[in-house]
Amino acid sequence: MPRQIPPVPHSATLCDAQALRAGRMQRREFLTRATALGLSAGAAYALGGLSQPLHAKPAIAQGGTLRIQQNVKPLSDPRSYDWSELGNQTRGFLEYLVEYQTDGTFTGMLLDNWQVNEDATRYLLHLRANVTWNNGDPFTARDVARNIARWCDTTAERNSMAGRFAGLIDPDTGQARKDAITVLDDLTLVLSLSQPDISVIANMADYPAALVHESYEGGDPFLNGIGTGPFRPVSLIPGERCILERHPEHRWWGTEVFGGPYLDRVEFVDLGLNPSAWLGAAERGEIDLLYETVGDFIDAMDGIGWASTRTETAATTVIRASQSARMVGTNPYLNRDIRRAMALAVDNEICLELGYGGRGTVAANHHVSPIHPAYADIGPAPYDPAQARATIEAAGLLGFEHELVTVDDEWQRNTGDAVAAQLRDAGLTVRRRILPGPEFWSNWREFPFSATQWNHRPLDVQVLSLAYRSNAAWNESGFADEKFDALLDEANRLSDADRRRTVMEQLQTILRDEGVIIQPYWRALFNHHNGQVVNAEKHPANEIHLYRIGFAA
Repeated sequence: MPRQIPPVPHSATLCDAQALRAGRMQRREFLTRATALGLSAGAAYALGGLSQPLHAKPAIAQGGTLRIQQNVKPLSDPRSYDWSELGNQTRGFLEYLVEYQTDGTFTGMLLDNWQVNEDATRYLLHLRANVTWNNGDPFTARDVARNIARWCDTTAERNSMAGRFAGLIDPDTGQARKDAITVLDDLTLVLSLSQPDISVIANMADYPAALVHESYEGGDPFLNGIGTGPFRPVSLIPGERCILERHPEHRWWGTEVFGGPYLDRVEFVDLGLNPSAWLGAAERGEIDLLYETVGDFIDAMDGIGWASTRTETAATTVIRASQSARMVGTNPYLNRDIRRAMALAVDNEICLELGYGGRGTVAANHHVSPIHPAYADIGPAPYDPAQARATIEAAGLLGFEHELVTVDDEWQRNTGDAVAAQLRDAGLTVRRRILPGPEFWSNWREFPFSATQWNHRPLDVQVLSLAYRSNAAWNESGFADEKFDALLDEANRLSDADRRRTVMEQLQTILRDEGVIIQPYWRALFNHHNGQVVNAEKHPANEIHLYRIGFAA
């Protein structure tokens, strides 16, 4: 089926091109917006007057086993995935409609192309032809419709996809509306939204959006094993190892489009949360690639001669006091003044330096990044520890003990320590609790006061919908505000970034004025490999695209 490119770009893309040329939008954010609205990467570069980067194409050897250091976590239904590692563990056989690239563009995977109407209420989706599941079944638009309907099921436990596709859901049934998903033929379907939503394509690229076969009934996808990708699952032991191998009988559709796969076998090796163990394994030649390099170990990995890559992102950490936490007595975090005072006590620049070694940029307590298309600069987060103490004292809570919980890895532990120290300096009583990974990851939404890492997401509205909309699946702060929800709906309707920025300014201001989070910095992300791995650059959203990776010939 030939690629069907709209005769003219979406009107919002034309406005974005003007904003790019006027310096109001950055290169990567323009590419994200243009490709999300249906332009191919090549067309987006051309419309923006941008030079498409020329990448050397080193020869890649066929075969070999790639050993990747990464935490290996127990699997569940993909729509409930809440950590990037889970997506990586199944990405070799469970594929996505769309893939987000390091340059900010969206590339069709199981989708060949798409078109979006002017108000982002109708998405026409065209599938790639000649795709099959690894059991031989043809992959058709009915498979896509079934998966999207699964995403829309609000009754499914921890299904974050439902919050991303609210415009397809009947609020009375909690399921996809009858007219929301229409299959036109084997390779074409239409999504009809009840309200505009500019983030549909971006949400299809996020890691919980992996597509499953009709025989999948939930639980660990390794036990089903059917996917459209070039690999097949072999074994998974949480905390130890996850193994995939190239499927010997499945003819993968992507070979003709992208080349690859090159590897025979992939092993995700769990070495725990202590980077010194990763360094030792690297020195002994037991691994080839790090999922992510952090803290002082960036310099240490450089020192042993491993190759490094870096990407600027909207990845971050958020320290939040939960307004919905069940506590003995009255929950003090229900008090807006207390939350604001805690944020006033923390200098975000100190957190960046002590927690992340300065490898990032200072943030402003509202979880919208300067690299997002419609970011509004509302100034730095205020810092006034004396006022913080006065507020806490006036509320009679100087003696209240706050327990700040973080996972036991270097940068998150150090950031938590920096926050706790500053709160103590302002007169608060703070106890630290540092948990091993499995214990923290299984309960990350439930702690009264904790720090959580959040991934980069391409559009400003995405993480606000996931984390701060009332009752969203990933709303760990317990924040619920009707005005905020209504403004977020409005922001999702606005394809033009300049018009959306006025709404984003209000959303950002509400989050900061309500003291919802202490969000100290944006993270640059790093990884390292042994110098023999090709196409393993660090992805801004922590994705590992196994079909691209191989060893230098």
